[in-house]
Order: sequence, then C-alpha cells, then structure tokens
Amino acid sequence: MAAWKEGDSRLRGISSAIRVVPDFPKPGIMFQDITTLLLNHKAYRDAIDIFVERYKDKDISVVAGIEARGFIFGPPIALAIGAKFIPMRKPRKLPGEVLAEEYVLEYGTDRLEMHIGAVQPGERALVVDDLIATGGTLCAAMRLLERAGAEVVECACVIGLPELKSRERLDGKPLYILVESR
Repeated sequence: MAAWKEGDSRLRGISSAIRVVPDFPKPGIMFQDITTLLLNHKAYRDAIDIFVERYKDKDISVVAGIEARGFIFGPPIALAIGAKFIPMRKPRKLPGEVLAEEYVLEYGTDRLEMHIGAVQPGERALVVDDLIATGGTLCAAMRLLERAGAEVVECACVIGLPELKSRERLDGKPLYILVESR
C-alpha cells in the first residue's frame, strides 16, 4: 500500500522535498536523495508523523532500521510509538555476538547483522528503510528478525520504486510506502 494513493495532502510536500539526481552513482540511475527531505523540517516531520499515525496502535515493540538511512527514520518512529530501536548493520560494525543474514545484490552479496538478544521471541517488529528497490535488503532484515523469534508486522519505506516489482520478493509481507519515485 502506498500512502500517496490514500489522499493525504502531506505526501505532496514529502514527494517534492526529495531530490532526484540523474546518473548517480552511475549512468542510468535516478538517485532518490532524501537529504533534501531532511532539510525541510515540515516534510521530514510529516513523514515521521504519517508513520507514527499508522503504527501507534499496532502493538509494535521493535523498530528495526536498516543501515544507514533506516537509522534516520526508525528512531523517531520508535520513540513516538514506545518501541525499542534495533540497528540492522553491515558486517563487522557491531561489537559482541551477532546474528547475520546474507542476501544477494545485483553485483554480489552483502550481509546484515544485529545483536544476539536484541529481539525476544514473540515481539512484534516493524522494519524501516528510506527506499525499497529490489527488496533484497528488506527480505534479509525480515529473515533475521524471524530467526530471532519476532513477528514482522510490516516493512515501511519512505520511497518505493514500483518499476522494480519489489513487492513480489517480499513473500506476502505487508509493505507500506509513503511516496513512489518520480
């Protein structure tokens, strides 16, 4: 589901605050730059508020943010809904024992890690990132949380790239997107 289709007037401001940078980081890529969204206090606040409104009554106890831009949106959502925040990090960024999940990229593989014990069996989790492209990173985050015993309630992203058909890779898990790429 995309919030854009629900008619919330705040979404136009969020969408227009996201800068599109052609041919970055390589030719043919239309980079969705959220740094301009962060510079716009109202648009950034509106994005957080829309997520909070959606999740405040869903008994979510864990908000898992994917490195690095999930760290920008996840903590304020977690604070507002009374949940803990868990960083999902790239390899070798967390001290101590970790659970890890590998996933495939178009150019190789990568891995997400989280601390062992960060999630307790039965906790309800929300996965947050800035953008969903192919869905590989979100799928890895969900598998990691589920291996730890959590129930993944939904994945939430600010931006979706519908042309990449990422919903098909999420194996039926709900996905909430604020705006679709321009």
